[in-house]
Amino acid sequence: MAKRTTAATDPEGVIPPDIETKLRKIIITNLGCIGTTPVSIDLDDIVVLVGKNNTGKSTILRAYEVLFTSSKPTLTLDDFPNGKVDAEHLPTIELHTKANAIPPGNRWIGLVDGENIVRERWIREKQGDEAKRQGFDVTTNEWSENVPWGAPNVANSRRPRPHRIHAFAGPDEQTQAVVKLLLATLQTAIKSLPETITKDDGTETRTAFGNLLANIATVQKSVVEKAQEHIDYAEQYLTDLIQNVFRGYRVKFDAQAEEDLTTCLNFFKPGAVLRMGPENGHLSAAEKQGSGARRTLMWAALKYAAEKKADDGGTRPNLLLMDEPELCLHPNAVREACNVLYNLPANGNWQVMVTTHSPAFIDLSRDNTTVVLVERDTAGDTIHGTTVFRPAVANLSVDEKEELKMLNLCDPQLCEFFFGGRTIIVEGDTEYTAFKYIIDKFSNDEKLKNVHIIRARGKATICLVAKILNQFNAKYAILHDSDTPTYARRKKGSKELEEVKNGAWTSNTKIRDTVKNGIESERVRLFASIPNFDIAYFGEEASEDKPFQAWSKLKNNDGFCRKVKALLYSLLDRAEAVPTECIEWKDEAILLNKLETFLAT
Repeated sequence: MAKRTTAATDPEGVIPPDIETKLRKIIITNLGCIGTTPVSIDLDDIVVLVGKNNTGKSTILRAYEVLFTSSKPTLTLDDFPNGKVDAEHLPTIELHTKANAIPPGNRWIGLVDGENIVRERWIREKQGDEAKRQGFDVTTNEWSENVPWGAPNVANSRRPRPHRIHAFAGPDEQTQAVVKLLLATLQTAIKSLPETITKDDGTETRTAFGNLLANIATVQKSVVEKAQEHIDYAEQYLTDLIQNVFRGYRVKFDAQAEEDLTTCLNFFKPGAVLRMGPENGHLSAAEKQGSGARRTLMWAALKYAAEKKADDGGTRPNLLLMDEPELCLHPNAVREACNVLYNLPANGNWQVMVTTHSPAFIDLSRDNTTVVLVERDTAGDTIHGTTVFRPAVANLSVDEKEELKMLNLCDPQLCEFFFGGRTIIVEGDTEYTAFKYIIDKFSNDEKLKNVHIIRARGKATICLVAKILNQFNAKYAILHDSDTPTYARRKKGSKELEEVKNGAWTSNTKIRDTVKNGIESERVRLFASIPNFDIAYFGEEASEDKPFQAWSKLKNNDGFCRKVKALLYSLLDRAEAVPTECIEWKDEAILLNKLETFLAT
């Protein structure tokens, strides 16, 4: 019987059943809206592309899709910059792949950050033509016309299979994508059926499935033998004709028999129908459901496929390419979709790259997530892809990751700062409420446009958020309470008071140390309200319901509004005067002097 194989044979060796590759980087030039300045995207298990509309995020997803949806991918004229073919600026896509189980020859492998990286690139010279593929030869340090892994179909089997979900795909397209995933899972299950079983006495016997494959192999051999006469005749006929023009040439027709006999079997009728609806009601075709239901169904199918390692029996990795997963989903469904997305790579068989405008789809507490900001420059003609967060670089402690999880639960909008804008970190809910009120009240004020307020809910968390912002050189300001070096508390078991050190004052130094480099480069501004926000701007400290009290005072007092507005101006613009109610500081002695001056009045 012909042997079944799980992948093609490589000229440099036989492929084992545990192919392991991961994408590490994609570099795109002159594709769609991406121009001559290369856009480089670092790839992890999860890559989240953020940025404004029309900055090229979907083009980045398409770059990989167009390469590997077939062995000979082609581009349309719309894929060329400005819809024109420019011989000096041809579409070029470069891919860096981490090769584990089956690397190509040593000439193609470069060591990058301790990993075996294979570099390839594709250059599209004409509309509709196959791209010219090249490999980077590390022995010559040049691009070569020879390529790693040989033929396109063999090389493609080494890379993740793309699964693209467009933002506004039609109902039929969405449904067929789900059906394709489910059928792939079923086909894998069929391939895994045993061909033999071992009896209690130790003898082996074929199963019904094994007998079926054996019979197909017998028929296949007979058909091939009987067809050989016709093949020989065809070869000779074509050879005679070709030799009339090219003397000494001959034609050889290699009619290869299918080795994976399960591909000859089709146990399911074409046109499978997927239905859904109420448990005790009518089940209608999935394409008749609402957009939210269809996209949720897609998530369910992806989760199932990941758990079952659907494609190729789990040997070939998969890459999910999805636009805006938050579309059309109920808030509860958004949370579940986020969990599914982040859990897809858990079995090592998936990578995920999504575009999003929702901070709910950024989970900084994970170890496998890279956030990339895609943006245009001020002139609007150059697109940049900047890695703004990588767990390995952030180097967060276990406690800090737990704090991030808590922050994500309490404030789903925490990660809005990844989407651009001017950022201010505040210590608590009172400042957050006051600033949001002023920004809303003066919504036409250009100085208050595009401002993102992050409420840290504590000084310790200010350090954590600042550490993340520092990673991508963000410009931001911090406003915290100065508090006092000591405070009075009642002695245990006594009515007498004692003065003790105030941990909140010690935290001021920790905040300063976290942003010290940013202060020196004038990237970060550090402000302290003396001694706290309520007293500094409202003249008294509320005993309860502080955010509500702040809102109420601002609503009914224009003088308070002017004070808080001036503070916002100062935090956002160095040209504005720093209000007397606070201090911009970097030295503890100066901060303490400001506080003592206030307490003495």
